[in-house]
Amino acid sequence: MKSRDTLIRLRRFQVDEKRRRVAQIEMMMADFNRMAAELDREVSQEEARAGISDPAHFAYPTYAHAATGRRDNMRQSAAALEGQLAEAKAELGEAFEELKKVEILEDRERSAERAAEAAREQAEMDAIGLRARA
Repeated sequence: MKSRDTLIRLRRFQVDEKRRRVAQIEMMMADFNRMAAELDREVSQEEARAGISDPAHFAYPTYAHAATGRRDNMRQSAAALEGQLAEAKAELGEAFEELKKVEILEDRERSAERAAEAAREQAEMDAIGLRARA
């Protein structure tokens, strides 16, 4: 029984770790997307301030050019994390399935123990009843 309790605690810990990993990746992706949107806004403002929106133009603002590069890098980083997120979610699903298997076994074992205890109690009551009749 103790080994099963330990196994359940281990599986729960693993599920919690996988959940934290998924949340961490999602948070990183959201941060990258938020920063990319902010850089996009800054590029638009810089282009509006300079009056030039063509990156090939010789007088295109240097800051807008650099911010565009950073924005593209942020978007690439967020896209790269999508693969990691899918993998982390798959691992979370597997860990959750393993936890459920162990919990189901535990429930079955407890149900069997309760049934055996009820049968013992019933047998004791039957014995008491038979003695009372005699």
